[in-house]
Amino acid sequence: MNSVNDILNAIAPPDRAAMAQAQTRLDALVKPPGSLGRLEALAVQLAGIRGSGRPLQFPQKEIVVMAADHGVWQEGITPSPQVVTAIQAGNILRGVAGVNAMAKIAGAAVTLVDTGIIGGPVPGAVACHQGEGSGNIARGPAMTREQAEQLLLWGANWVAERVAQGLTVLGVGELGMGNTTPAAAVIAAITGQPPEQVAGLGANLPPTQLGHKVAVIEQALAINRPQANDGLEVLAKVGGFDLVAMSGAMLGAAAAGIPVVLDGFLSYASALAACQIAPAVWAYLIPSHTSAERGSQIALTHLRLQPYLDLSLRLGEGSGAALAFNLIDAACAMHNEMATLAECNIAL
Repeated sequence: MNSVNDILNAIAPPDRAAMAQAQTRLDALVKPPGSLGRLEALAVQLAGIRGSGRPLQFPQKEIVVMAADHGVWQEGITPSPQVVTAIQAGNILRGVAGVNAMAKIAGAAVTLVDTGIIGGPVPGAVACHQGEGSGNIARGPAMTREQAEQLLLWGANWVAERVAQGLTVLGVGELGMGNTTPAAAVIAAITGQPPEQVAGLGANLPPTQLGHKVAVIEQALAINRPQANDGLEVLAKVGGFDLVAMSGAMLGAAAAGIPVVLDGFLSYASALAACQIAPAVWAYLIPSHTSAERGSQIALTHLRLQPYLDLSLRLGEGSGAALAFNLIDAACAMHNEMATLAECNIAL
């Protein structure tokens, strides 16, 4: 795909006939109608994505972790040293981070993409290094619109290549010290909610410093003045390399016809922007969990999404998305393997 328009044109609506067929089968299974709750709704959504005439199964799973540093770290909005981004990237590559543990039980691969880690490119990571962290959004834009568009397209095309190699479901994650600040700025810009309602403590920011973080976000919005209805502009002005790449991955998954599982707060921000760019992507989004980060519910309400898990997670990295892969397997097993009432000679 060479342009955003190519992505828009490639995203097909869900297969309504396949969804109806799935619902009919679910209603005929040996159980009270609707008794497996939202797992049934998930199966219907997955059937619409998969399409008629294709088995409801998603055997090849992958979490992509978009990693980058952020210039806004310089404003003191996180107690975490910036070098932790590179250190944790190494842990993910060695397979010892939280997302690796969660992905392992789901039978999923984990891929780290270096979109702008200071000191990168990081050996062993997929290289899409945009620079030594994005710009400081409290002083100016995170990047140019042109750079954001190219990174968005890169993310979409990377996913398309993975689908061509057999990928059937994608989870998105991120890594970057201080990145809840640009995420909160993106959510505030698109939803119109004040930063004080969106900003949270991130990676253990002392509560006494939350007011400073809010002020930094307010300054970023005042200086950059992103247009709420222009998702790409919002990402370029107050986002970051990791956020843009995640949005691109979501668009690419939808264009390639596979579901994309959101992780938490950062992915909600990217999903808001992706849906502004291409509203049709919404049908392909599966929200994994309710993030413990403040402002998550604002983003989810705007997205009209209800996560499947509520475990007070706030690690990031795609860890929650990896857990939700198990729910996808369960929804497919229910649809595919349960007997019908007729097969059990039960008449209602």
